[in-house]
Amino acid sequence: MADTLRLAIAQVNPTVGDLDGNVALALDALGEATEAGADVVVFPEMTITGYPPEDLVLKPGFLIDVRAAVEKFAAGTGRTAAVIGFADGGDSSSGAVWNAVAVCAGGKIYGSYHKQHLPNYDVFDEVRHFQAGQEPLHLFEIAGIALGVTICEDSWIAGGPVVQLARGGARIVINVNGSPFATGKQQIRESVIARRVEEAGVPVVYANLVGGQDELVFDGGSFVMSPSADGPVVTARCRSFRESLDIFDVAIGPEPDSENGVFEDLHSYPCIQVTPPATIGRTPIAPPLVEPLSELAETWETLVVGVRDYVTKSGFSNVAVALSGGVDSSIVAAIAVDALGAGNVHGILMPSRYSSSHSVSDAERLAANLGVETSIVPIEPAHAAFTEMLVPIMSDAKIEVGDLTDQNLQSRIRGMVLMAMANEHDWLVLTTGNKSEAAVGYSTLYGDTAGAFAVIRDVWKLTVYELCHWRNEQEGRELIPRNVLTKAPSAELKPDQRDDQSLPPYDVLDPVLQAYVEGDKTVAEIIAMEIDGADPEMVRRVCALVDIAEFKRRQTPLGTRVTHKAFGRDRRIPIVNRYRG
Repeated sequence: MADTLRLAIAQVNPTVGDLDGNVALALDALGEATEAGADVVVFPEMTITGYPPEDLVLKPGFLIDVRAAVEKFAAGTGRTAAVIGFADGGDSSSGAVWNAVAVCAGGKIYGSYHKQHLPNYDVFDEVRHFQAGQEPLHLFEIAGIALGVTICEDSWIAGGPVVQLARGGARIVINVNGSPFATGKQQIRESVIARRVEEAGVPVVYANLVGGQDELVFDGGSFVMSPSADGPVVTARCRSFRESLDIFDVAIGPEPDSENGVFEDLHSYPCIQVTPPATIGRTPIAPPLVEPLSELAETWETLVVGVRDYVTKSGFSNVAVALSGGVDSSIVAAIAVDALGAGNVHGILMPSRYSSSHSVSDAERLAANLGVETSIVPIEPAHAAFTEMLVPIMSDAKIEVGDLTDQNLQSRIRGMVLMAMANEHDWLVLTTGNKSEAAVGYSTLYGDTAGAFAVIRDVWKLTVYELCHWRNEQEGRELIPRNVLTKAPSAELKPDQRDDQSLPPYDVLDPVLQAYVEGDKTVAEIIAMEIDGADPEMVRRVCALVDIAEFKRRQTPLGTRVTHKAFGRDRRIPIVNRYRG
């Protein structure tokens, strides 16, 4: 006979270090779950602290305050149990810190669990900050059902804690997560948890964080995976990229034992009773089953959440975007409007002597479509003044019209204008460079890289175009003007300039860059791929540009991570480095 557990999954958006705010956020969700009759409410990994807390956990005072915050939350619990993540500093005397969850109810903490498997790859650096849990496993009885609790990476380990807890008598395993978005990540998560359910023979609850933290975006998408006659199946799935509290019933199968053949080596773990058995005869509550988003929709939502949370969690409400009439600045403005509202986005047009007529008109049309106010600040007076000032001190050199010095000078003037206006109005500046440009260093330090947040830093140029078309389709009109999407990309820093005068066409460049940056392929391997239009010399030149541009990337703003390997946390190459291959 099957039992049910009335489960609440709280996809909350905590802020790192805002302990009081995070506790209040959790208590609000707990109150709503209690009112709805939930047996247990599950919060994501590190809800109390925010995730990742990074070196904050090396501060003894922070850990003491975290403990006080957990106790404050526990004091607010009642008949509904809560599973909530935090950084556990123990008695603070040993210096040990664990990534932990606490199980609370009735105003107290009944027990905790320490994460056993610490990820130390991609964006994760948990070995630096935490010790692996080594305590014997145990269970918690909530509403008459024995359950196990694990944390994130624990569920990725074949035969690991999830399976061990099931063998020890858990009839359901709760796995709390702070899993950041990358393209295709949801499918990977569900595939991994399906393998654990197949091994364990019990349902697994995957509760994930939502919201932005620095360059990371946590996309929610919490779900329940349950065993069935046809294999593991998703029986509940919450929305992605949205805070939510989903309350529903989870069917729990019969208690496993050696006689029914679920496990041959079944043994019993100690079990702490937290709450009494649930009321019999409750009206069932069906689970949510939200369909996954398309890849472009996921990417757009990631960028929107990344901007919104970076700006607002940093204490700002307004942003400035340099509008050039090009596709990159157009998409950044559109993302900013979706994230913050049109009234909080300010477009700055800074034409030069080389600006085409359509660069201004396209930017103005975009701004009108988005409902964004604009300011026009021609840079010619400053350009002329700087040129006049610098020429006498250049010795034998001189600034030629359209040469690299002249181009960079214009870009840096624009950077100064943007930062001055931002300082005056308390705006945060969003930069507009894409991943293709960042890869090869096609940017000007302290010029177009000047700002606080690089919105599309991890978006390839070809994907920028795809996202623009997708957003227009969603809008049902040309939100981003057609001319922006059809004209040749240009920095407009010299007469008749086009990107393809300095770089290969993007339909050739991007596949080479993806192979080198994200695929970690050697130059020889990329040449052997025979990418259409990419001759050996071109491949060697592009890869060399990537290598020598590392110093630029280290000095540019962080931006939202979209791919599985972004510049920064994911890809750490020495700046001074002579390896080429």
